[in-house]
Amino acid sequence: MSIWQRIRQAIGALRAGEPLSALFERMSREPEKTVAFTIAVIALGAKMAKADGRVTRDEIAAFKRIFHIAPKDEAAAARVYNTARMDVAGFDFYARRIARMFHDRPAVLVDIIEGLVFIAMADGEFHPGEEAFLDEVAAIFGVPERCMASLKARHMPEGANPYLILGVTPDIDDAALRTAYRNQVRELHPDRMLAHGLPQEALRLAEQRLARINAAYDEVRKLRTAVS
Repeated sequence: MSIWQRIRQAIGALRAGEPLSALFERMSREPEKTVAFTIAVIALGAKMAKADGRVTRDEIAAFKRIFHIAPKDEAAAARVYNTARMDVAGFDFYARRIARMFHDRPAVLVDIIEGLVFIAMADGEFHPGEEAFLDEVAAIFGVPERCMASLKARHMPEGANPYLILGVTPDIDDAALRTAYRNQVRELHPDRMLAHGLPQEALRLAEQRLARINAAYDEVRKLRTAVS
């Protein structure tokens, strides 16, 4: 049974008038938190959609890419998303509970923020309302401003600063650059994340982040080779 089918069944069991946030609270108390994690991330994405007042096809496509939603599960995922949009609980409800759920694994919180940034920029623009929303979620998660700037840079149109993507400055020497890069790759390695008991959805967010870090590092190396 897919994660979406499990969530659809759980939503179908909601008592009349019961909000999605109540389901999240119940699922977050279970040892296996995959359902709770997915509901919370979807809820944050749905709340963010209200920040600029519209949901574009590009944003929907980005959402599907992050969660690898198969065609057979699209209806179930759409129901979760629409239920989340109508939920009376504010985005901070979910943000604060996710922050507590992964307080000892800050890399997961960074991956969630990056997934939301990816969705927000999927239509080619970064609405001020979306940026304000993300900055507030990042503050709740305890994500540093410099890290947040790096996350935004990774999803800017062509021409984004690769040094900013890596979270370093251009004056860094080659040895320190390699160390910074390797530390990030090690933190995002699937085996390390699985050892922490993270749900598969968190691994997929990490994969997106790792791909951009690798591309930025390759670009910096080419730039340095060209001037040497």
